[in-house]
Amino acid sequence: MSKRAQQNSTPGRRIIHIQAHASNLQHPQLVPAGPGGEDKAVPPSKQSKKSSPLDRNSDEHPQHRERKNTAVKSKQKAQDALQRVNQLKEENEWLEAKIKLLTKELSVLKDLFLEHTHNVADKMQPSSTENTTSDDAG
Repeated sequence: MSKRAQQNSTPGRRIIHIQAHASNLQHPQLVPAGPGGEDKAVPPSKQSKKSSPLDRNSDEHPQHRERKNTAVKSKQKAQDALQRVNQLKEENEWLEAKIKLLTKELSVLKDLFLEHTHNVADKMQPSSTENTTSDDAG
């Protein structure tokens, strides 16, 4: 359905007249003016979706409540998931830092171990050759 909109500016609000092709009826809508009183029309999809509250005894009320409850649960689930993701990111960063620290520590200990084993091997070689030469001389 094609629509034609006419805008009349008033302080803080605009009246938009919408005329449908099927009927020549005009339905004015009050739309809040944008920040700073700018004169731009707000499309119906961007307008507030608040409507009059449903009668608690109506047939639509339970369906409305169920949809609203589902939306609230979905939003909470998304927030929980985002919080968990952030928590896991922090934990991952901490673990990566710990890996770097332990890798450095391992490298230092490995170098100390290799240096120690070379020193021990160097000390044992001259004493074992001295023992064999003194035994051969005797």
